Amino acid sequence: MPHRLRSLATATFGPRALAALLYGLLALPLAIVVCWLTLAGLAIGAVLSVTALGPWLLAGTVRGALAVGALQRVLARRLLGLEIEAPVLPAGAGALGWRRALLGERAGWRAATCAVLTPFTAVLGYVAAAVGYVYGALFTLHPLLSRWNYHTVHEPDGSVRHVSLEFSGYQVDTWPRWLIPFTAGLLLLALAPHLLRHALTPHRALLTALLGPDAADRRIRTLEETRAHAVEDAAATLRRIERDLHDGTQARLVGLAMHLTVIRELVTAGAAPDRVLAAVDTARGNATQAITDLRHLVKGIHPPVLDEGLPAALATLAADSVLPVTLGTDIGTRPAPAVESIAYFCAAELLANAVKHSGASGATVDVTAPDGLLRLRVTDDGRGGAVVGAGSGLTGLLARVRTVDGTLVCDSPPGGPTVVTVELPCS
Repeated sequence: MPHRLRSLATATFGPRALAALLYGLLALPLAIVVCWLTLAGLAIGAVLSVTALGPWLLAGTVRGALAVGALQRVLARRLLGLEIEAPVLPAGAGALGWRRALLGERAGWRAATCAVLTPFTAVLGYVAAAVGYVYGALFTLHPLLSRWNYHTVHEPDGSVRHVSLEFSGYQVDTWPRWLIPFTAGLLLLALAPHLLRHALTPHRALLTALLGPDAADRRIRTLEETRAHAVEDAAATLRRIERDLHDGTQARLVGLAMHLTVIRELVTAGAAPDRVLAAVDTARGNATQAITDLRHLVKGIHPPVLDEGLPAALATLAADSVLPVTLGTDIGTRPAPAVESIAYFCAAELLANAVKHSGASGATVDVTAPDGLLRLRVTDDGRGGAVVGAGSGLTGLLARVRTVDGTLVCDSPPGGPTVVTVELPCS
């Protein structure tokens, strides 16, 4: 029983619950003030729009709504744990460019709309906070506050009497009846966090919809990020190819040319056959190694086995892996070459991570293509704990996958198993 009471107290008066309560109490007054200021600025700006002052007043109002939106995002993140991505703020060169950007971009008008509508959603949280916490506390403390918790009733005969709290016509002014408000108060306090959370759901939805970037802005930002990654990836690939050619293949070809020159000199000078054969063997070794390096370089750019299809390429990859790999493929229509390449390199990187980081004893690779969506799932029985962005190579894979509007999800609890699911459009 004491444990349950402690759990109830923690759920009702814990840091998260009190932070939500503070937000519920602050949101409505802030929303009302901002709503009236925004409406006044927009109305006066619209009336004065025939003058030079009107557009400046409208731009200032929109800029104020953006500033309040930033404050709302901070409060929601600090008190509710709600992360809202900041939209791209309009920018312009000079004062006229600043005004034109503010009045022409959607982000400012969406923030102004949010400022006007937030009182209608914030009031729900305010009411829930008042009912759950204020009345809950008053009912619970009624036995201590009963001498002050009454109202005056004037009788028809002119007499005056003081009436305490009533339930169904019964005055709660004696010890047994005090249990009624006390129990009701405990119940309200226990339900207060849930009431407040559900009451703030429309408010959170409104803030997320209007204070964050819209679908078009998210799409543009994603395209910009994927384009930047594609450019960086191409530049890094070119640097790697240049380095491999310069440090590996080129050096071996230079050595081959030098040995061919030595062979010619030995043959011209009439050297012993064993010396000539030794030089020939060395030159042949350099040529063989140069061919091997070139094949490895070409495989890093585009594995030739991919020309036979993704299942054959994955089968070769699984056969070459250090870990025992179970492969399952069920692909109907062959995906686009770019999609096959991304899926192949994702599988290669994930298997390499399983070997280097997870300590796994085996892995499974499953590839399916239902409804025009290529789904690659790589599972290993290692120690788990893989996180995107923790230096495990998953961040690079996610960026590569997003270049074709794909997704990557990593499920890797401590102790394993690690399951990474990559979904790519087939075309």
